[in-house]
Amino acid sequence: MAIGGVAAILLATPLAGTAGASGWTTPPPDKIVIDVATVNGSGCPAGTAAVAISPDNTAFTVTYSQYVAQVGVGSKPTDFRKNCQLNLNVHVPQGFTYAIAAADYRGFAHLEKGATAIQKASYYFQGSPDTAALSHRFSGELDDSWQATDNVAIAALVWAPCGELRNFNINTEIRVQGGTSDTSRTTSFMTMDSTDGNVNTVYHLAWKRCP
Repeated sequence: MAIGGVAAILLATPLAGTAGASGWTTPPPDKIVIDVATVNGSGCPAGTAAVAISPDNTAFTVTYSQYVAQVGVGSKPTDFRKNCQLNLNVHVPQGFTYAIAAADYRGFAHLEKGATAIQKASYYFQGSPDTAALSHRFSGELDDSWQATDNVAIAALVWAPCGELRNFNINTEIRVQGGTSDTSRTTSFMTMDSTDGNVNTVYHLAWKRCP
């Protein structure tokens, strides 16, 4: 499902689970549908993000094309932090509920020596006080692709209320700090982006049957 006509949509890699081994139930056989209610943030301007669901109902993918934070030469004062909030309507088969069990983030970072970066994400359902929040830190000198995975313990999973349609919110952020690097002569940046214009963030779903 594209937002604003993004052409390239990647399907997620399945992450299957069984009730006995991991505490997750087998994904429901019926298709789930994800409707994008809103997408807001400096990291995902209109037309630069897309959502797709995997065929086996175990994951969905968010694709970005302009998610870049930077400091130094050529940067605006507000460029050091970029964020994106996705507000999703997830329609699941009757009798099931779901939670986000893991999320894989990817991008590229160029950090000068002394510069740092952080990638954060939080997950919560509309009207629920329960929030899962995780972060990953990076330090320069770095000039390479990066990957970070959020793994949520079974006991800490935030489950959608059974029998209710609650919008699911994903807030992500990337932030770059110049630190001791010379920002008057260099540029440090971090992206959830790539040279081909698309990098996928994969969210793996855990399932269980409602009582």
